[in-house]
Amino acid sequence: MNTAFINSPLGITKIVGDENGITIISVLSEGTVSDEIPENLKEAVSQLLGYFDGKRTEFTLKLNPKGTEFQQTVWKELCNIPFGKTMSYLDLAKKLGDPKVIRAAASANGKNPLWIVVPCHRVIGTDGSLTGYAGGLWRKKWLLEHENPTNQQSLF
Repeated sequence: MNTAFINSPLGITKIVGDENGITIISVLSEGTVSDEIPENLKEAVSQLLGYFDGKRTEFTLKLNPKGTEFQQTVWKELCNIPFGKTMSYLDLAKKLGDPKVIRAAASANGKNPLWIVVPCHRVIGTDGSLTGYAGGLWRKKWLLEHENPTNQQSLF
């Protein structure tokens, strides 16, 4: 496995992968940026930087996350949430075929190893609230605003 660390507006981004695909993308509060990017991670770095620059709305990376069959199913469903859109945890469970799996789906969502690329940040509470985000709710808010910038000034 190769690892690279890059700067992002939300902290240092850690990228781990090999010839079989990217297995981890995570955000760290602090760290050191890599001097050199391994060849098999350069495309992931390029696509993430494009996302943060506002030039990329989807990713075309070879992914290889590690997880249970159910987690893999949830992560694939997350990839169907369009850029700039959100879905509730309940709607996610319904998409998986059973509203009763809402807690299991939320748990799998929280264990997503591919930050941003598998857009777990697009899942919100049924009432529209920003709930549960391993990277911190301030990062979730930033990502959602980044993907859906409003031209209207805040009234508050």
